[in-house]
Amino acid sequence: MVIKKDTLDQLLAGRDPRAVFAKDGLVDELKKALANRVLSAELDDHLDGEAAAGKANRRNGYSKKTVLGESSKLELRIPCDREGTFDPKLIAKYQRRFPGFDEKIISMYARGMSVREIQGHLLEIYGLDVSPDLISTVTDAVLETVSEWQNRPLETSYPLVFFDAMRVKIRDEGLVRNKAIYLALGVEADGTKDILGIWIETTEGAKFWLRVMNELRNRGVEDVLIAVVDGLKGFPEAINAVFPQTILQTCVVHLIRHSLEFVSWKDRKPVVPALRMIYRAKDAEAGRAALEAFEAGLWGQKYPAIAQAWRRSWDRVIPFFAFPEAVRKIIYTTNAIEALNAKLRRAVRIRGHFPTDEAATKLIWLVLREATAEWKMPPREWGEAKSQFAILFEERFIIA
Repeated sequence: MVIKKDTLDQLLAGRDPRAVFAKDGLVDELKKALANRVLSAELDDHLDGEAAAGKANRRNGYSKKTVLGESSKLELRIPCDREGTFDPKLIAKYQRRFPGFDEKIISMYARGMSVREIQGHLLEIYGLDVSPDLISTVTDAVLETVSEWQNRPLETSYPLVFFDAMRVKIRDEGLVRNKAIYLALGVEADGTKDILGIWIETTEGAKFWLRVMNELRNRGVEDVLIAVVDGLKGFPEAINAVFPQTILQTCVVHLIRHSLEFVSWKDRKPVVPALRMIYRAKDAEAGRAALEAFEAGLWGQKYPAIAQAWRRSWDRVIPFFAFPEAVRKIIYTTNAIEALNAKLRRAVRIRGHFPTDEAATKLIWLVLREATAEWKMPPREWGEAKSQFAILFEERFIIA
């Protein structure tokens, strides 16, 4: 719909252009006028329906109602009917916020802003004095959605699932404790990525991971072809108990990052290509030879802890060499999960610590929701990798 220029000229006549979008300016006046017009039309439609049903009902004045919009408070005239059966769709009887207002609060919360920061932002930018209780009520409403999401049915098979963890500070029994938030990112047969779940735990171990694996099984997962992890305690025993055919692969990206923790900043740039010779080797034998060459070389002698770390993880690195190059790229090119982790860490860093597990879950889920909305296409390498998965895993690679 295009508004005619003459109409716009009439609306803007004699007005200060700077005040058009200000609080109680022209835009707010238009919102108010349009809302009142819609409400009146809704009542007309309701009364027509009542009359058609043989019911005697008519208008009965107006009541005033102040609602919170996205950028201002609006005082509306809500039309009433004599029988009291009219419930507007635009603004329901007990609704005090326009559609879109809650999403604005939730979006700010997802960026890591605290309740008081959101309150200050709404007051400073829009002149809206919103109580902390209202903000908490809006964001807490997300928890029901999170619960439904965490229990939703999943695909029967995933070619790849990345399991990752990040540490956060959460208040527990009066003390601020370090807890781990675990994520599972699944890649479906068509290359689509999906977060399978969020779990919070103080200590990880076989019992915890067995509970997670059984949860995935109960939600419909029957097979995971490759699970990519980073030395999670108790994970191998748990996944082998529930998904015995799954190949367990150490995350090469995390192993490289761990290696660089032993290296001074000035040496990191030349060390990376030296490590690349190991994980880019054509097979396990060549990879072992490259590791031995690294260990005997300049950087291996200067930083012996690097080769030791690779040797400790070698049994979980070896499966990587059995895969063709296309599949290897999918495993070590973890741009999606790395970008996701960056957003999560930024939001957690802004927040500092959380009062409860639920508060942490709420923020993490909201950040995930915004981040995953940007996932449009499968990785570029997926087309070739899909063909290789079909050859390697045969009937286990299920294309819906």
